[in-house]
Amino acid sequence: MDHVMKLDDQSSRYTKGRRNHLKACSNAEVDDVSSFQPFGNPRGPAPVDGYLQVTQIDMLMRNNKANHKTVLYSNPLLIVRRGQEFSVQISFNRAYKPGSDRFQLEFRIGGSPQIDQNTTIIVSPNPGENTSWQGRLLQSPSRTILMGITPAAACIVGKYRMYVVVITPAGLVRDMITSQELYILFNPWAADDTVFMSNESELSEYILNQTGIIYNGDNNTPIPRPWNFGQFESGILDACLLVMDDATIPLSSRGDPVIVSRQASARLNSTDNINGVLVGNWSDNFSDGYAPTSWTGSVKILRSYAQGRKPVRYGQCWVFAGIFNTFLRCVGIPSRVITNFNSAHDHGGSLITHIYVNQNGETDKVRTTDSIWNFHCWNEAYMTRPDLPVGFGGWQAVDCTPQETSDGMYRCGPVSISANKRGIICYSYDAPFVFSEVESEVVVIEEEPNGDDKVLQVNQSYVGSLILTKEIGQDTLMDITYTYKYPPGSTEQQMAMATAQNYGSASNRSALPKEDVEIKVLAENTMIGKDFKLNIQFKNLGRSVHNIDAVVAGNVIYYTGVLGPKISDSAFSVNLEPLKTVVKYVEVNAKDYMSKLLDQGNLSFFVRAKIKEMGQVISTQSVVTLQGPKLTIEVTGNLKVKQKMYFTVKFTNTLKYDLTKITVTMEGAVVFASKTKEYSHIASMSSITWTESFTPTNEGPNTLIACLDCALLRQVHGWVNFTIQP
Repeated sequence: MDHVMKLDDQSSRYTKGRRNHLKACSNAEVDDVSSFQPFGNPRGPAPVDGYLQVTQIDMLMRNNKANHKTVLYSNPLLIVRRGQEFSVQISFNRAYKPGSDRFQLEFRIGGSPQIDQNTTIIVSPNPGENTSWQGRLLQSPSRTILMGITPAAACIVGKYRMYVVVITPAGLVRDMITSQELYILFNPWAADDTVFMSNESELSEYILNQTGIIYNGDNNTPIPRPWNFGQFESGILDACLLVMDDATIPLSSRGDPVIVSRQASARLNSTDNINGVLVGNWSDNFSDGYAPTSWTGSVKILRSYAQGRKPVRYGQCWVFAGIFNTFLRCVGIPSRVITNFNSAHDHGGSLITHIYVNQNGETDKVRTTDSIWNFHCWNEAYMTRPDLPVGFGGWQAVDCTPQETSDGMYRCGPVSISANKRGIICYSYDAPFVFSEVESEVVVIEEEPNGDDKVLQVNQSYVGSLILTKEIGQDTLMDITYTYKYPPGSTEQQMAMATAQNYGSASNRSALPKEDVEIKVLAENTMIGKDFKLNIQFKNLGRSVHNIDAVVAGNVIYYTGVLGPKISDSAFSVNLEPLKTVVKYVEVNAKDYMSKLLDQGNLSFFVRAKIKEMGQVISTQSVVTLQGPKLTIEVTGNLKVKQKMYFTVKFTNTLKYDLTKITVTMEGAVVFASKTKEYSHIASMSSITWTESFTPTNEGPNTLIACLDCALLRQVHGWVNFTIQP
């Protein structure tokens, strides 16, 4: 209808009094720049006669990429790092005369770039004429000159277009034919960059290493999972810039690793927006996508997103952490994946994880809204934090797994680990949530027959019991627990908790008297498909005899701490002499759990014990990760450049059960693109063998990763390291 104004018309009506433009948020846009930019009103064509004309530009790929440590990128364009000089060779139609000839280099990024937004940068061959970026002639002037350019250590990270602009009395003549595209990245080797890292072995691991280990399982049995980050693979750098575009990060903010990591963490998941990279799925139904356990790396996910512009299905925390690690390393921010075992998901932000149970030891699924994940993976990114007090830079926790919203979007961080360890959780971003993940108290509450709640247990050390990452330069684990927290019960830990409480967090530390009995649960021979025993140890810490009535409730459990079907229920009595330990054995039968298993083969056992003499009730919980059969990988052949070699994956189904609808995937960073083979059936005690040939074109060390996945087995993977000789 005529009287209804369109939205665009309304927008024009409300903003036509403004002169400033919206900030550019797309690196993909290219400005419509002209070849001649006159001074004042144009009076004719661009002057040519007598003035310099560019005939050729050589970006000196080999030397620049070697000096900037970007040789590994599978990309035809020049890739350099900010805060460090690179050189270009420019040829003119005649000798360059510094006294009479004038030219400059122009670097432009995004649509309608502006000098005041640092999206247009002018670089002169005369050092005294430069501002943020520096330029200089590296040899005596002639028809071909060598020019050095040093981007500012805080400049925008992204894809630029470079023009040689000749300055004439009539205007600027911009050579369009010889213009060049190049990428400029964060530079952890440059002391003035906010991501500077001084240790070369750490840089080799946290920037240059394309493969890694992500830990799953439980705190008693961490399971190493190989992952191909593939940050240098073809198309990945452009995919990462697309993530920044889709996250609408203003170009002018893309030099700040705090903003880049925070905004990207929201866009890498699709919970807030259908255009996010990866869809999270914590059910056991992945029929319309890929099971999270079937991925071997980030490359296929990021390429699929970039090509289809639709979210990829499906991921869980380690997959989110894997693609985030790829993103960070690709753009030049040092990063690593960490795994926190017994990771609290505290919905209320109170630093207390409340678990409600009944008198049979069964969790009340309605009242229990908090959860404790068997493990949770996130990332650490290395950067200074000029927005925080001195000393709070270094490793920062960032997480793109959609757990809780932050400023209205599912994301987390960056959080200063140094500040969080000390309980200083008042600074940006999301520090209380991360503190709770590693330091939350577990309060077990039982509903009594009269309806009252009774606190059974306050456990101050269960959460964050083990925090791991991959060791530098080795395929082994590195325990970094005490970079996040002080040892349990130490004076420093008590001070950190008191500091956190001062910022508004609650605590139940004095809620219960000291317990006289300690309970530990251990498991033996936990192979999937087989019976095993729980060893439940009751230790009398006092000098009185205790008679105990105990119940043990067993459930299948998602790795996120959400309980599934019940598998066992047992009860027994224990007589405990002073200072003695009694072990009780509980049989767990495969027939009771095999038909109920969820995606990662986790079982939970909750022990409730009542001391008759005192009326005191104590409890503990233990998670058991069932171990599956392994696959092996063999590498054979000459292992030389341009010589045929072979990868062979072997797997034997040692279970008493047949496997159906199986996928096996092989992937190797750069050298071997992801390949998948499907098997309809693998009978009990039978084997499969899959061999692929490959002819390498580049020398050096590499890793091949393989993964087998089906509904019954979700954690079968392996890897092999090898070196290609020249």
